[in-house]
Amino acid sequence: MKFWAHSLFLCFALLSTSVSLQAAETPATAPYLLAGAPSFDQSISQFREAFNKDNPTLPLDEFRAIDSARDTPTLTRAASKINENLYASTALERGTLKIKSMQITWLPIQGPEQKAAKAKALEYMSAVLQAFTPAMTKTQSLQKLQKLLTAGKNKRYYTVTEGAIRYVVADNGEKGLTFAVEPIKLALSDSLGGAN
Repeated sequence: MKFWAHSLFLCFALLSTSVSLQAAETPATAPYLLAGAPSFDQSISQFREAFNKDNPTLPLDEFRAIDSARDTPTLTRAASKINENLYASTALERGTLKIKSMQITWLPIQGPEQKAAKAKALEYMSAVLQAFTPAMTKTQSLQKLQKLLTAGKNKRYYTVTEGAIRYVVADNGEKGLTFAVEPIKLALSDSLGGAN
């Protein structure tokens, strides 16, 4: 239990700060923690039900709230243990439990089981990516994930924004690998707004 709690803390610590490709400096706070940060239009229970239906070989158990001194009055954190080295975690809008960030964290293991454990982690990460970008096929989501993980390799924080979604990779080598999907606010540029 102590290892599980430490692992979940590591999950959130990995994503407590992120780097934007356009930003010169690392922000002190992850975007989903900022006031007014958007949420996906889906609660954690709706996500879990749809995810388990679409991915019967990749079950997600119920998410349990994590008490954290870093939580805000508008944010709840929750996690679900997949196995000894794989966890799903989320940041939720308090009250509605809508998803602000969905994360899969793999804690690497050594030995003959490492290859299979990593393959399972990549399956979960790819399935989460596809859950939030349903226009992608399973093959396309796996290819997209591989591209993101390659670009984020050996980088503590790497983000890419595409449309209304931010993909985050936090690669801490032997300490763990986290992949996250988060919504972003879309805003009209000043030039587009004045054209109407």
